[in-house]
Amino acid sequence: MGLTKTEMFTDLQNEIALFAKVLGHPARVAILQHLFKIEGCICGDLVDEIGLAQPTISQHLKELKLLGLIKGNVEGTSVCYCIDKENWTNMKRVMLQFLDQDIDNKNCC
Repeated sequence: MGLTKTEMFTDLQNEIALFAKVLGHPARVAILQHLFKIEGCICGDLVDEIGLAQPTISQHLKELKLLGLIKGNVEGTSVCYCIDKENWTNMKRVMLQFLDQDIDNKNCC
């Protein structure tokens, strides 16, 4: 049986691609920006803040949580979300290392 597409690449390449994918939707970027803006957890409704339907917001929160960029705690009947500092720091380290690459050859193409 053949390799899956992700098995063809290194763990680091797959990690970078996952980070890029989760940041590849403006709604998820807006959610992260809002969490940084309030400098804490949000337990309320993001619908008014982001402007999308609740099921759509929930799906984006799920994607962010699945990758570990946010974490959620159940408080009563709602879930409070905040940035997972450790995983956010790791993502920044990985992405900055990748994005900090430069080409010195000015005669290319």
